[in-house]
Amino acid sequence: MIDFIKKSVTLAFAVVTVIFTFVPESFFGGCDWISQGLLKQCKLFSDLDATDVNIVISRLVCFALVWIAVSVIYALFLKFRRWTTIHGENYSIRVEYGNILKTRNCKRVINFDECFTTQVGDKTADINPKSICGQYLTAHPNLDVQKLIDDANIAPTRAKSRFQQKARYDSGTIVPNGDDLLMAFAKLDDKGKGRFFSRDEYLQCLDLLWRELENHYSEKDVCVPILGAGTTSFDGGSGASISQQDLLDMMIWSYKLSSHKIKAPHRLRIICKKNRGFSINNIDK
Repeated sequence: MIDFIKKSVTLAFAVVTVIFTFVPESFFGGCDWISQGLLKQCKLFSDLDATDVNIVISRLVCFALVWIAVSVIYALFLKFRRWTTIHGENYSIRVEYGNILKTRNCKRVINFDECFTTQVGDKTADINPKSICGQYLTAHPNLDVQKLIDDANIAPTRAKSRFQQKARYDSGTIVPNGDDLLMAFAKLDDKGKGRFFSRDEYLQCLDLLWRELENHYSEKDVCVPILGAGTTSFDGGSGASISQQDLLDMMIWSYKLSSHKIKAPHRLRIICKKNRGFSINNIDK
């Protein structure tokens, strides 16, 4: 609320500065008002004899009216805007509401788990059918992820997954599939549930992801969801699941600090779900 007031006051000052610059001072000393449908000459606050005082009060009234109008317009803008852009010296990030599976004319990051599991179902070790990965696999029933991995000459890590000692890949590793970039993301516990065991591991994943995207964006924008905002859990002293708002801020700051960027005029686009308690208006707050 304080940020809203500060911003609306700043905008109101900008508007009244233009008004005071181009509107003659005499307008605030004596003006025409419409009363009962007739136009007649009057002097605002006519009970005041001092013209200067009348001008000051008139300007204060003008500012109050402008502030109210600006506040209403700005509140509507914040309520209905669908995207915001964060610019830097060598990067551009667009944060927008939408469905990443419906985006076009970009490279789409689809996050899997560290073993690139493709079994969709309701079991603990299965991919949630409502997740981005689950919906993607359902739409591509013949997807052969292992062939894509082999074709890209991507080797698994030496350490095996905690889940059934399966071959695993570093979180952040990209496997290209046309305009879709399949990404190893959540680590698996011994029951096959996707989780990160610390925030540091999450940030390490992001660091590798930015390096991978630099090599795979192919002169296109890259669309990525808010990673970890679904069924992924966090342990390692971080308490309950990290909020979508905090995850978004972590992604933005990680990208800002990374030396690996998508070159202009292309940019990173973070696609968000419009959930209760989350808003692109609260980025970095």
